[in-house]
Amino acid sequence: MTDLSQLQPSKLVNVRDVFGIDSGMVVPAFAERTEHVPAIDTAYRLNPRVTLAVLAGFAHNRRVVIQGLHGTGKSTHIEQVAARLNWPCVRVNLDGHVGRMDLVGKDAIALKDGKQVTQFQEGILPWALQRPVALVFDEYDAGRPDVMFVIQRVLEREGSFTMLDQKRVIQPHAHFRLFATMNTLGQGNLNGLYHGTQHLNHAQLDRWNLVTSLSYLAPAEEVAIVIARVPELDTPAGRKQVEAMVALAGLTRRGFSVGDLSLLMSPRTVITWAENAQIFNDPALAFELSFLNKCEPAERVIVSEYFQRCFGQELAAEQELALA
Repeated sequence: MTDLSQLQPSKLVNVRDVFGIDSGMVVPAFAERTEHVPAIDTAYRLNPRVTLAVLAGFAHNRRVVIQGLHGTGKSTHIEQVAARLNWPCVRVNLDGHVGRMDLVGKDAIALKDGKQVTQFQEGILPWALQRPVALVFDEYDAGRPDVMFVIQRVLEREGSFTMLDQKRVIQPHAHFRLFATMNTLGQGNLNGLYHGTQHLNHAQLDRWNLVTSLSYLAPAEEVAIVIARVPELDTPAGRKQVEAMVALAGLTRRGFSVGDLSLLMSPRTVITWAENAQIFNDPALAFELSFLNKCEPAERVIVSEYFQRCFGQELAAEQELALA
């Protein structure tokens, strides 16, 4: 395994050349890929504004947050920028089970010279701080309060990290970078869609240098991504089917925005639907299993109407419901 602590960026890349964005920014990059560098996904579409914010984080050590609805590709966006810079990247999902000891570290039993001994094992935060790693906190607004206060210590650009149990002060590596993604921007579960999210205090939010948002793609771009993920649909008939899928997803998003639905279809769901349609060779059945059955019973009539509008046929489940 590569010793990341010895790595240093060895070149500068031009944003215009590598990312196709009209900007004169140059960003440090690594010459070689390591096992911690994400794979490049050629099907992924980088949003120019969000990409510039993330690149500023890499180039100028800014703390960057990406906010957006589920399935917009927030964490993947950071990974794909890191992949093109050969920058080691590690994601940590801050669900309700991740506590302070998971981040900082804890005593554990280990074998040493054939004997069991108790020794301290570093958590992911001090490990990453000492290396040229982009640390990404997923679902940042779902983190527990004790975790938030641990992270708050390193949100300052030159912020050191004091490990009280070890009586150590860790200075961050010059090329350590910190990112986060969230659904609600720290406002809590306002719309009922994101149970478990927390209200973040202003001291937390104020320490993030750049805040950007990522929305769903334009229909044509979303169609291209679905076809890239499911190449069997790269035919005239398949493209027409995917266009109908994306149109239906757009209807659910508009329905959610006006309060008709409590659930919406993300691009991730559309891709899952397309994959399941290939398995069952039936877009209607795949739709029921991929999305419709997740909806509240009272909302399935609305969603079934969306399907009929986009595909020109009724769902079998809706017909059975009408007969009952």
